[in-house]
Amino acid sequence: MDTSQSMSGIEYIDSNNMIVVEGISNSSNTESDSIRSDVNTFRPSNLEVASHSAGSSGVVTNKRPRKPNPTTPLAYVGFETHGGAYNRVFSTPNGNKFYKPDVPAEFEPPVGTAYASWEDVVTMYVAYAKKAGFMTKHGTHKYRPTTTSYRFMHCKRYGKTQLGDFSMANCKNKRSTRIKKTNCMACIRLKVLPGTSEYILYEWHELLNHPLIGQEFMDFSSDQRAITYTEQHLIHSLSMHNIGPVRAHKANCSLKGGHQFVRGKGVDYKNFYRDIRLFIRDRDAQLTVDTLVARTENLHNFYFDHKVVNDEVRGLFWADDVSRCHYDEFGDVLAFDATYKTNKYKMIFVPFTGVDHHTKCVTFGAGLICDETIESYLWLLENFLKAHTKQPRLVLTDQDSSMRRAVLKVFHKSSHRLCMWHIVMKIPVKLKGSNVDNEQLKKGISNLVWDLQIEPDDFEQRWTALMEEYNLTDHEWLGQMYAIRRRWVPCYFKHLDMCCLMKTTSRCESTNAMFKVNTNKSNTLLQFLMCFDTAIDGQRHKQRELEFGMMTTTAVCVTPLRIERHASEIYTPALFRLVQKEIDRGFLHCSTSIPTVIGSVKLYNVVQYNQMLVPVCNFEVTFDIRDKTTLCTCNLFRRIGYLCRHIFAVFRLEQVHAIPDQYVPKRWSRDSLPRRVYDISNRYSVDNRVETRLRNEILDTVGLCTDRLRRNPIELSALCDQVKALKIKIFAEVPYDPDCHRTTAVISDLLHVPETGTATLIPPQSIRTKGCGNEKDNNTDDNSGKRFVGEREKAITRLKKGKVPRLCGKCKKYVTDHNAGTCDKVHAQKAAAAAKARAAKSSAAAHATATETFPADGLSSLTDDARTSLDVST
Repeated sequence: MDTSQSMSGIEYIDSNNMIVVEGISNSSNTESDSIRSDVNTFRPSNLEVASHSAGSSGVVTNKRPRKPNPTTPLAYVGFETHGGAYNRVFSTPNGNKFYKPDVPAEFEPPVGTAYASWEDVVTMYVAYAKKAGFMTKHGTHKYRPTTTSYRFMHCKRYGKTQLGDFSMANCKNKRSTRIKKTNCMACIRLKVLPGTSEYILYEWHELLNHPLIGQEFMDFSSDQRAITYTEQHLIHSLSMHNIGPVRAHKANCSLKGGHQFVRGKGVDYKNFYRDIRLFIRDRDAQLTVDTLVARTENLHNFYFDHKVVNDEVRGLFWADDVSRCHYDEFGDVLAFDATYKTNKYKMIFVPFTGVDHHTKCVTFGAGLICDETIESYLWLLENFLKAHTKQPRLVLTDQDSSMRRAVLKVFHKSSHRLCMWHIVMKIPVKLKGSNVDNEQLKKGISNLVWDLQIEPDDFEQRWTALMEEYNLTDHEWLGQMYAIRRRWVPCYFKHLDMCCLMKTTSRCESTNAMFKVNTNKSNTLLQFLMCFDTAIDGQRHKQRELEFGMMTTTAVCVTPLRIERHASEIYTPALFRLVQKEIDRGFLHCSTSIPTVIGSVKLYNVVQYNQMLVPVCNFEVTFDIRDKTTLCTCNLFRRIGYLCRHIFAVFRLEQVHAIPDQYVPKRWSRDSLPRRVYDISNRYSVDNRVETRLRNEILDTVGLCTDRLRRNPIELSALCDQVKALKIKIFAEVPYDPDCHRTTAVISDLLHVPETGTATLIPPQSIRTKGCGNEKDNNTDDNSGKRFVGEREKAITRLKKGKVPRLCGKCKKYVTDHNAGTCDKVHAQKAAAAAKARAAKSSAAAHATATETFPADGLSSLTDDARTSLDVST
């Protein structure tokens, strides 16, 4: 008789070639306990389906098999392979199969072993299950009056599934499903030593009643799908860049070299992202306000205010120290515009934009409002003024009437200007007529309004002549635009400093697009705030990058003039490129006359040439030899803040080798901003906590080591063993903290908000995204009332329910029945149809004439030849 000793008991082969397993429960308890465990061990799921013959109900029942004897004979079937998993297979007399995993002895759970913590138990059994090819789950607890006394871990397929009625009468519209539970009894059982946190393994059931999983499929197991804090942090961080959980999963798979190296599936990433939103949920407005209030308390010079009506948050405005520093230096021209679809409550996002010393967009602050009424914009602009204290010279907006009235009331010292691009682009929509005529008119108006040298009187004369040329003198919309010409035509702003820094709201559109890259319309307010921080950090990172390039590079001069070298030392690189162009053009394409001297002032006449050296225009330049003050009639310095080519031509004659200080505005200089704006504490999307910095440093260190050894597999293997040994040491010394790994605790750490709390503020419940400032205002020169709707707009509105008109590239008309490829054919068909209609109309008219000439009774007396002759003539 061949016998073998195993961890599961004594196996021997009897005379009938049957495997007899004794003491398979590995129990250290009494004989009765052993018998009970054997009964449980060999209690497979025996699903017997009744036949669908007459008299059968067709119900699937989960019948319990007959209990085996304490010593159960099992027939040894042999080895089976399921997806690469090798295991020994046994069969009971009634045909039920049991599978014994083929696992190295060092991975098997040794009965009688003590474990210091439950985490050690889980680690041990999960490792064994992974080698064996099945999944695990935590079982039930047994409690003493005050403490846990017993704990179990089972196979994932332990338990019974309640099956429904599968009779033919109830098979319609049944959901297709598959059964996961087989009542597998493989498990380990542990008891807690009284007075300690140690666990003793006292029972282990090894056999499973279902096939095992191959190692190549174990990455789909539930034990491997539990995502770690690293994956959770990745999901949250990428969401701040508007990258959803599915794309985050794909990116992580790409970075790690395949799906098998990534914990969790795409649905697990989606579930965690859902958990974040559920964590915020009803506390959204409260958490957002609390976060901004905490910044005012903990950060230098941070401004925040909010508007609450009946516990609803109806408005938010905030500006940090960096934004306020930017406004102090670059706040001479301010532009703002509203944008939508940035949060789930449809609150309207209003960023305030300017231009910095690198000619890039910079944000002075931002706000969220619930509607576009005058009152909302008044509240927003008043808070902006409280934060920045001074008013801008020029405010640029679109034609929104609520914005205009709020600007006039709050920024009463500023000049308000409308975006001229929006006005010019509306010409084809507002006017009735062919597209060719509209384009010609648009071109004529553009050439007129964009002329920076024209005077207001000349503009009015040329506008009148243009309207008379196209017979549009009485056009309603053009009349409205002419009535408010002082708000959008550049020649009426020539006297303002920096009036040409921004002439349109294109920088607002650029800023809005930047924020929309990071946000989406399903964000909560707290998520939107974090996305805003990420976008602002990106904007300021670009500014720091330009500062670094300015400090580490030197400009290349294109002329031998020393004033060019001086300009490269005082201006930022972006401004220097513009000034360098003026110096070069003044050196090569300008000539000066003999000056007229009046006291200490010299008057030069400067002729400007084009690339073909043909004279284009003349400008007068005055130069005071006492303090080197100068003035040019082109007015470039006042319009944009740097000297023109005509003045540089005079400087060359006067031997001026450096730009005078009065002509170097601080806003264009290299040191216009204090160093503190670049400090890391002002980067809100960066986690500055000590533990986060150390985590990143550890990951970077390990990454550098693996990069160094990437082509040395022997050293990589040694490094892997060292890291594993370090992991074992850390896990042994640092106990597992379940509170730290709870989903809510993890989300609280990621969002930097408390895990629990009460909410007294709620998000807005009703949002209005249409302005309310279109009524007539008798205090201004705009009495146009409601917005004028052009004929083309009306036509497009009528056709929206049908086909949308498109521009034909051949006939230059908005049509719905053809395009450039079929234009000739359709026009030919239309011409033929029109000709046929005209012929039919002429025939009808001739026939009517003939009837009058020959009445019906007279025609009856005509001969057949005469009748035929009359018909032919007709």
